[in-house]
Amino acid sequence: MDTSTDAASAVSRETATEVSRETPPAVSPLTSVPRAADLVSERVPEHALASDRSTPLAQATEHSLAVAAGRPLRRQLPRPASSRVMVVANQKGGVGKTTTTVNVAAALAQHGLKVLVIDLDPQGNASTALAVEHGEGTPGSYQVLVEGTAMDEVIVECPDVPGLFVVPATIDLAGAEIELVSLVARETRLRKAVDAHLAECAEVEDSYDYVFIDCPPSLGLLTVNALSAGHEMLIPIQCEYYALEGLSQLLHTIEQIREHLNPRLRVGAIMLTMYDARTRLAAGVADEVREHFGTVVLKTAIPRSVRISEAPSYGQTVLTYDPGSAGALSYLEASAELAHQITEQQEAQAARPEESR
Repeated sequence: MDTSTDAASAVSRETATEVSRETPPAVSPLTSVPRAADLVSERVPEHALASDRSTPLAQATEHSLAVAAGRPLRRQLPRPASSRVMVVANQKGGVGKTTTTVNVAAALAQHGLKVLVIDLDPQGNASTALAVEHGEGTPGSYQVLVEGTAMDEVIVECPDVPGLFVVPATIDLAGAEIELVSLVARETRLRKAVDAHLAECAEVEDSYDYVFIDCPPSLGLLTVNALSAGHEMLIPIQCEYYALEGLSQLLHTIEQIREHLNPRLRVGAIMLTMYDARTRLAAGVADEVREHFGTVVLKTAIPRSVRISEAPSYGQTVLTYDPGSAGALSYLEASAELAHQITEQQEAQAARPEESR
């Protein structure tokens, strides 16, 4: 008898036994785990999506696929009981006002909400980022402010983001500061136009969930009109020292507006932009802002990102230019925080009567 043959067969039997012990029973994991393509499908249970969103890769995949398919995101955000009219302003330039406006608006619209952006900056950067025509003579915010044109006559829809509408700004606005001086009720002309348009939309039950007003980097009549029309302030703050000085001046202006023109105006949210986690300065500014303003400051800070800067040159927001980038995901999370403020405020108000008892 060949001993080498016996040894080989013994090893073969032992190996087969070990494999059978270690190999788990046959399962079909693909039936229990949602595929990336299914993340934007209505057939996937909500609890499965919730567990998958815990990873940035899953969030990036879901967002990229939803944008490519032209579908709203599956993540549901609460709708406000009435339109939230938010003014994005800061008299300091370069803090990310327009970038914040267009990307937060696009993020909310991608969640299925109806959003309106009113561009009040003569440079028309918000109109550029949303791929809306804003050449000289194009009907827009100038006609609404100076000529009294109804807002529904100048509104156009963003071609890349369904549910996102725009009142474009043209270079004509550069002369509006002077032309408004001689007009009656020059500080409240935008408020009358916005209120009239929102009332018309409410009558046909097609209201906007959010209205964002993008302001120029100054405190002239254009910005005063915006502050008079708004209900809340969304203030972007660059994580640098000079931004803190600009914030104190802006808060003083807000108090004057509340006293003389718009008592309902309040600071709704503060967003930290251009955050560089590698520097102590950025962390110090963020800590100081959060210590002073508390929960008004959004937890999500927007990082410095080349993709965010590149997107406007292609006539897009970063949400459509690079949906899976860190900048796009940061704006998605910040917009979700903004939307959930309503729920948190309602819960806080509901708890107060119980506490008083």
